[in-house]
Amino acid sequence: MNSKSLITGVAGAALLAAFPLITGNPYYIHMVGTIMIYAILLFGLDIVVGYTGQVSLGHAGLFGVGSYTAGVLFLKLGAPLWLIIPASIGVTAGFGALLALPALRVTGPYLAMVTLAFGTIIQILINEMDFLTEGPLGIKVPKPSIGGFQLDEHGFYWMVLALMVISLVVVDRILKSQLGRAFEALRGSPVASDCMGVSVYRYKVYAFVISAGFAGLAGCLYAYSEQYISPNTYNFELTVLFLLAVIMGGRKTRSGAMLGAAIIVLLPKLLDDLEMFRQVATVLAVLMAIGAVVGILRKMTTLRQMALPVVGTIALAGFSFWLESITDWRLSIFGLMILFVVYYLQDGIVGFANSLFVRKGVRKNVQAMADVDAAKDAIMQAANTGHIEPGQDLLTATGILMQFGGLKAINQVDLHIRRGTIHGLIGPNGSGKSTMMNVLTGIYVPTAGSISFAGSSVVGRTSSDIALSGIARTFQNVQLFGEMTALQNVQVGLHHTFASNLVDVSLHSPRYKREEAASVVRGLGLINFVGLGDLAQEEARNLPYGKQRLLEIARALALDPQLLLLDEPAAGLTAPDIKELVTIIRKIRDHGITVILIEHHMDVVMSICDQVSVLDFGQKIAEGKPAEVQANEKVIEAYLGGTAT
Repeated sequence: MNSKSLITGVAGAALLAAFPLITGNPYYIHMVGTIMIYAILLFGLDIVVGYTGQVSLGHAGLFGVGSYTAGVLFLKLGAPLWLIIPASIGVTAGFGALLALPALRVTGPYLAMVTLAFGTIIQILINEMDFLTEGPLGIKVPKPSIGGFQLDEHGFYWMVLALMVISLVVVDRILKSQLGRAFEALRGSPVASDCMGVSVYRYKVYAFVISAGFAGLAGCLYAYSEQYISPNTYNFELTVLFLLAVIMGGRKTRSGAMLGAAIIVLLPKLLDDLEMFRQVATVLAVLMAIGAVVGILRKMTTLRQMALPVVGTIALAGFSFWLESITDWRLSIFGLMILFVVYYLQDGIVGFANSLFVRKGVRKNVQAMADVDAAKDAIMQAANTGHIEPGQDLLTATGILMQFGGLKAINQVDLHIRRGTIHGLIGPNGSGKSTMMNVLTGIYVPTAGSISFAGSSVVGRTSSDIALSGIARTFQNVQLFGEMTALQNVQVGLHHTFASNLVDVSLHSPRYKREEAASVVRGLGLINFVGLGDLAQEEARNLPYGKQRLLEIARALALDPQLLLLDEPAAGLTAPDIKELVTIIRKIRDHGITVILIEHHMDVVMSICDQVSVLDFGQKIAEGKPAEVQANEKVIEAYLGGTAT
């Protein structure tokens, strides 16, 4: 967290702390307290929705589990607050794991349906298990006591504020650590995440469990805040509001979560008071117009882009003064406002504001000139691992058959990749080259055949397991994590170097700080190694295509591989970039890393490969030295479309 954000956060916390003293109105104190409780839940929900990209409709159910854990422990055992809070977090996290383990094996609408069913089941169980939950009668929960002192409305408000600040700090630290990078990588490219050693399924479950823990804390505080809980509270409407709050406020921002919480608490109340609605609509229209002018003058937006939001807010303000009663229009206005934000402001209100007022560009880092020796140290580790002598086979694939229905994409192919060499794999489009790459990295399990790497079989192992064993790759179609910086992309590849856990991350333990600092130095070293040092803090999606190719190589090298698979790395590069690429590949080989190279630029293949295998229609038709393969009649006929003369 930078100094500006820290100052803003401290000022915001101080203002919230002073709010009960300023207003003195119990209604407003309770309302702001509810916003803070919802914000705690949304901090966690944003991990699932904003970072991993999963749609969860079960968080109202998890919220209910946290509330009823607190209620039941108080009702049945008279448990104190210091026991109830961790119990609510732990029990809800357990329910989150129970939901996540089977649910996260599906994606998209199926996941939404499973989580929705979970929320419905929780509501039914709360209602039916009257021996434990008191059923429809609900449970009364008085304000908690601390050290023998019963908290009043003000005291409870400050306790909620303290726990919200702690939750914000913990979530912020998690999402800026190796865990947060892993979660965000899942959204950017699940395939690439697995091939970087970050197990997609494992970290989806991890994210869901952490998110459930925050839902449990929020639920516990909600029970104390309302002093009465019943099954009907935790319904489908509430879970939809939680999801909309993340989307409307802005994903991947803690301020967006707090704004979203305020919206779902205040907007329904605002639409009950016509005079207040007119005032807010007028202020909103003025702010939108000012924002549009500033954005246009700073050349950060255009008149065309701002026309709809400005006209829409002005029309809303005019409509509010035309109304004589808001009762009949309340739901329609609420729905239209939500649709406008979800459809037009896809990055949420905070994201929209950032696009207007935050000038984006390459952010310089004082460590950007990290010594290239850091990269050498990183890739030399790979050369010193394993027990294969130079010149021996590092990878052996025998009788590989990859069949999709009746199509044999690879048909009885043998490969022998010798350690310390650059082995070319060429052939016309559709010959099975990328399919072979996918088989070697565990994306596909071969129909038949065996693959031995460094003396161990890799058939049937997961992509993440294979990656951690020493096989790294790039992709034919670039698979970077677009919303992450170049440095963060490489740090995902360095995920395996972290031993620090969730507690270390939350407390910023010396071990975590040491590992994070080392990952920055090594990451910058690898970025410099491929010539991207000046772009370390630029988002990957903003890099030119050729630079994205080089960044993929740097990220793959972060795995400390023994074997590096490059899938058409020269595709889309200019002649100078190709020359630079060839130099980089040679340096990688010189550091002891074996390379398998798929490439259509024959001059590249012939100039740097020690051995070349040729595929055609899934079969190996030739193998040998580059010059031998180039003169082979079958290769000329299949690959070059002619016959030898």
